[in-house]
Amino acid sequence: MAVSSLGRSLSALWLRRTTTLLLTGKRFCQSQPQPLTVRTQNDGIRRIILNNPKKRNALSLSMLESLRENIVTDVDSDDLRVIIISAKGPVFSSGHDLKELTSAHGREHHTHVFQTCSEVMTLIQDIPVPVIAMVNGIATAAGCQLVASCDIAVATEKSTFATPGVNVGLFCSTPAVAIGRAVPRKVAMEMLFTGTPISAQDALLHGLISKVVPEERVEEETLAIARRVCESSRPVVALGKATFYRQMAQGRDAAYVTASRVMVDNLALIDGQEGIRAFVGKRKPVWSHKAEKAHE
Repeated sequence: MAVSSLGRSLSALWLRRTTTLLLTGKRFCQSQPQPLTVRTQNDGIRRIILNNPKKRNALSLSMLESLRENIVTDVDSDDLRVIIISAKGPVFSSGHDLKELTSAHGREHHTHVFQTCSEVMTLIQDIPVPVIAMVNGIATAAGCQLVASCDIAVATEKSTFATPGVNVGLFCSTPAVAIGRAVPRKVAMEMLFTGTPISAQDALLHGLISKVVPEERVEEETLAIARRVCESSRPVVALGKATFYRQMAQGRDAAYVTASRVMVDNLALIDGQEGIRAFVGKRKPVWSHKAEKAHE
């Protein structure tokens, strides 16, 4: 009898402990939200994935801060050559989280949201490595701005692009900065005034994206571009990217002065001279990937 009672007591204790562990584990799992962005890096290629499909990968303040951190981390490392930004789910990004833009949050918070967004968009063009958008779905408002801000954009045939803010009473003025510099003015104005989506083919036609591919090939095509970038000298690519954006903001004559000076600077790099020697010698160049000078 005593043994039987002891057995029942031990069984009850074991059951209570097991139940407690299960409930604790369940609460632990529920309290661990998925990261808003996921960053990986292999062979010089950094992948950043927008990872909030339940909220259509909205560029909330937290998402923007996470994206910024993923971009700037070790951005000057020789091991980093190119960045690919993509998204999980059928929406690349729906733009800002409108719930953050209500009067309840106040003007100071609104200002912080748009300042952070502008920082991320300009950062993409200011860092020394190319940034590629890999789009497989819908990109609207600030999501479309993100695509327009990237150096290269590859999209699937089903992808669409729009600036529908006017339809909810919030004109897409900040997306217009990037989009207006990527597509002809009248195309941008139609997108902004009507909010009507454009197809991937039209986006390609107008210069918003670089390439349209079938969905099953978007990964392959994007990685092919990234790997091709990795074959070049890092400091040469960095110098070229910085110069491109600088001269595009200048008048023609000033742009030629800038570009001519940079060509001379490029020739002074070790990798600039290595490339010429390799071409003359009909061999493959061996890049140092160092911004060191061969001569003054």
